[in-house]
Amino acid sequence: MRHNERAEEPGKRASRREILAARNGLTADDVRESATALAGRALGLPELAQARTVAAYVSVGNEPATVALLDALRARGVRVLLPALLPDNDLDWGAYEGEGSLARVRHGGRMALFEPAGRRLGPDAVTEADVVLLPGLAVDARGMRLGRGGGSYDRVLARLERAGAHPALVVLLYDSEVVARVPVEPHDRPVHAVVTPSGVRRFG
Repeated sequence: MRHNERAEEPGKRASRREILAARNGLTADDVRESATALAGRALGLPELAQARTVAAYVSVGNEPATVALLDALRARGVRVLLPALLPDNDLDWGAYEGEGSLARVRHGGRMALFEPAGRRLGPDAVTEADVVLLPGLAVDARGMRLGRGGGSYDRVLARLERAGAHPALVVLLYDSEVVARVPVEPHDRPVHAVVTPSGVRRFG
């Protein structure tokens, strides 16, 4: 989707800058406290209670923290899949086997990511998920998600659609990142729910 990035600009780029600036102002205590509340809210979701396979991700920097949630899901016996970034920005997947199973990987000049160190399962593994936890920067009142702009999750959503897979799509955010409206493009798809430290909001 990289050809769309120039066309999306000034709205999406400005929104990303604003949200990232706010996240950069959070303290380690802010992130830690939010992580505990976020995991508690997410674990209460019926979709996650019933899930056998969840596609998730490892948070980096001041993103809403996910490791406590990943560990809690794994303790329930849920199969947790984590992404590994491919050179073309698509995502491969591997199983999460605890924090010791993660490798810190730097892709070019970008922020280092924590990826599964074990066997790769292929980009289509995500189609087996009952729930897909999506990273994001904001979600609006329509359920439209603002991502970071790399297009990786646009590919995931398109792959799910092609496969006829219909997992619950859930975004994890801070409370202030649920907004009235985000800029959208024709390929953008709404999510089913957003989880923040203070609660859950569902869409359509």
